[in-house]
Amino acid sequence: MQSPQHEPVGAPIARLAFRPFFLLASLFSVLAMVVWFAFWHGDILLRPHGGLMWWHQHEMIFGFGAAVAVGFLLTAAQNWTGQPSPREAPLLGLVGVWLAARLLIAFPMGLPPLLLVAIDLAFLPLAALALGRMLVAARHWRNLIFVPILLLLAVANLAMHLGVLRGQLLPIREGGYLGVLLIATLMVLLGGRVIPFFTSRKLGHPKPADWPMLERLSLWSIYAVVLLQLAVLLEVELPRGLHGWVMLVAAAANAVRLARWGGLRTLQEPLLWGLHLSYAFIVVGLVMWALAMTGVFRVELALHALAIGGIASMMLAMMARVSLGHTGREIRTLPGIGAGLVLMFIGALLRSPILAMFPQITHWTYNLSILFWCIAFLIFLFHYTVPLLTTRADGKDG
Repeated sequence: MQSPQHEPVGAPIARLAFRPFFLLASLFSVLAMVVWFAFWHGDILLRPHGGLMWWHQHEMIFGFGAAVAVGFLLTAAQNWTGQPSPREAPLLGLVGVWLAARLLIAFPMGLPPLLLVAIDLAFLPLAALALGRMLVAARHWRNLIFVPILLLLAVANLAMHLGVLRGQLLPIREGGYLGVLLIATLMVLLGGRVIPFFTSRKLGHPKPADWPMLERLSLWSIYAVVLLQLAVLLEVELPRGLHGWVMLVAAAANAVRLARWGGLRTLQEPLLWGLHLSYAFIVVGLVMWALAMTGVFRVELALHALAIGGIASMMLAMMARVSLGHTGREIRTLPGIGAGLVLMFIGALLRSPILAMFPQITHWTYNLSILFWCIAFLIFLFHYTVPLLTTRADGKDG
């Protein structure tokens, strides 16, 4: 980090990865949800590569979710390692690859499908390379786990593309499931570090001491869930019920982990209870997924508990906090952010457990969950677009 006496070099948007990726991912998610809302009302606003059903699944995972994850990891890695994160031309190049993929998948313009696939597939390996170089240079082996997760996310992306090119449903479905579980794993890893830390710092309470066995069980069980899903994608025969039981173990371990972080003391601070509640939705999603494997309801209901209540809501709360800290502003809940988080959680309830209980209200739950998502991320964009585009008030880089 440069000293305040020196004028930071380059446009503010290109100084750290959180700036362009948080901004563009949030804007993209709203636009994508508007298209999805129109589709459910019979209006075809796009004729994307893969069709609108595939496009929605793919872009929410590898467009929105992957961009936020990369923005956070490349920004955090600078703090972890002391190594400079990609900025200026390298960062803008990475953003350009991501943006080109979003535009070309939405508007293929008759280009060869393999060209679209190649551009889209380049993003995650390039991000993994940038992250890996920082971690290896600093010998920061603890965080090297994030590199294979990004590369496995690229494998899930490839599977979804191969499913379209070959006209096969299994790689599309199972690749999408793998993508969601991998991003949920990122949330478990990152949430386990920042949620107890942010909570203790804000409330002035000591951070609870780790239970090594619980920490190992929480992480290794979610890794096992991912590896079993990879086996399903590769069409490996698994013992009946194994995947569901491992999901229940991961859910139980992470529920105990969450209970130790003092979430009930955060009810006056939306940026904190938003993180705690989103972590709870990861537990809910895993339990629902295990139940769905018994045929109680569709797996996609569990998937949306993870995707909306766990992943997207945690991303919204983390982006809101990280963007304040890294732009040199006071860390506080800005007006409407708490309401936005409430809407996200209501949307998750409607789209997942409530829909599982009352499938006859599908139309209403889809509509409301889409509208609530758009309102929540528009609130974020209203407050954070200018800070993300402008120089820090204290003159520091970042």
